[in-house]
Amino acid sequence: MELHTVRNRGSKMDSKEHWEGIYRSKASDAVSWYRPHLETSLQLICEGAPDQSATIIDVGGGESTLADDLLVRGYRNLTVLDMSAVALDATKQRLGSIAERVTWVESDITLVDLPEHRYDVWHDRAVFHFLTEPSQRDAYIHLMTKALKQDGHVVIATFGPMGPVRCSGLDVRRYDTRQLSDEFGAGFELVTSTLEDHHAPAGPVQQFLYCCFRKL
Repeated sequence: MELHTVRNRGSKMDSKEHWEGIYRSKASDAVSWYRPHLETSLQLICEGAPDQSATIIDVGGGESTLADDLLVRGYRNLTVLDMSAVALDATKQRLGSIAERVTWVESDITLVDLPEHRYDVWHDRAVFHFLTEPSQRDAYIHLMTKALKQDGHVVIATFGPMGPVRCSGLDVRRYDTRQLSDEFGAGFELVTSTLEDHHAPAGPVQQFLYCCFRKL
């Protein structure tokens, strides 16, 4: 697959600069959300889309190893989106020649233009809980709804009810299953949910809520 990088010139520069600064100042395994492998995400993605030709977008994928692990499992239609060019470049370098199998999108998820009915799976670990303004969440959900195929799946992880109230210097929102379901609305059916304790590199335990939804 040809390597593509799509940039959205309308992104909010203060947010972009914040995240570029995070990725420049910390090693990939030192950021609070780091995990060597996203085991729960991988399990939910593979259950929701067992066909290796499934189209998958990783929102806020940054320096995550999810793309690496999906490629190893034979998935071949992957898109990684992140606001940070620094994070995307680091992942491309880590992947080496196989980075050309991935479509790379550098943009703000609340502003980017994505193809309609393109994706079988929308994955987001630790982006949605940073959207503290209703207008941001509305834009996100509108875009997600447009970009997902019918019967497509959303695999999303946010801070759970006992998670932190701030992360990386920013306020966040915490969710339980009902609250997250209410945010997504009647167009999405909850398939499964689970809580997971994430041990951040610096030591504190962060509670994550993982949910899988199906688009009706």
